[in-house]
Amino acid sequence: MVQFPYKGFQFLQQVPSFFIRKLITQVFSFINISLFNSLLLRRECCTFSNGEYVKSGLADLEKWIASVTEEFAGTSWHELNYIRQAVGFLVIHQKRKKSLEEIMQDLCPALTVRQIYRISTMYWDDKYGTQSVSNEVVAQMRDMLNKDNQNLTSNSFLLDDDLSIPFSTEDIYMAIPPMDPSDVELPPFLSEHPSVQFLILHPK
Repeated sequence: MVQFPYKGFQFLQQVPSFFIRKLITQVFSFINISLFNSLLLRRECCTFSNGEYVKSGLADLEKWIASVTEEFAGTSWHELNYIRQAVGFLVIHQKRKKSLEEIMQDLCPALTVRQIYRISTMYWDDKYGTQSVSNEVVAQMRDMLNKDNQNLTSNSFLLDDDLSIPFSTEDIYMAIPPMDPSDVELPPFLSEHPSVQFLILHPK
C-alpha cells in the first residue's frame, strides 16, 4: 500500500490502488486544464518568470509521482502534457530562431496551432526582455488559422473540463475482491441487536 504521511489520509491505505490511481489521475487532469487555461487567458501568467515558477512546481509533482510509483500515480504525468509543453515554450531562450515546424513538432506537439499562436502573441519576458517568435512564424500561424476559421468556435484554444467519473461500475466490481459476509466480524453493539442476531443465525 502507498504510504500517506498525513494522518488525515491514513485511511487511503485501505483503499484499492485502482481507486487511488484513478483519483490522482483525475486531479492531475484538473491541474493541467486549470493551469493551461489560465496561461492562455491571462497575460500576466504568460511570462518567462511565471513559466519558471510553474516549471519548478511541475518538477516537484514529478518527484512525488516517482515516489508513489506508477501503481498509484498511473498516467498522472501524462495528464500534465499540455501545461508542461506550454511552460517549456515560455522558458526556452531564442524563441525568434525557432521555426513553426520546430515549435509544433519538438516543443509543443500536443498543442494546436491556435493554442501556440495564443501563447506566442501573449508572451512577454518580464525577466530578460527577450522577444517571442519571429513575425514570419506569427504570420504563418495566422494564415493557417484564417484558412480553418470557419471550423473554430469562440475560445476554441481552451481545454474542456472533463467532469465524467473516471471509472465504470464494472471497473469497481473488478477492483474489489470477493468477500464472504460470514467472514466479517461485527462490532459488539451490532451483534447484540435482535435483528442482526437473526442474520447471524440465518446468513442465507
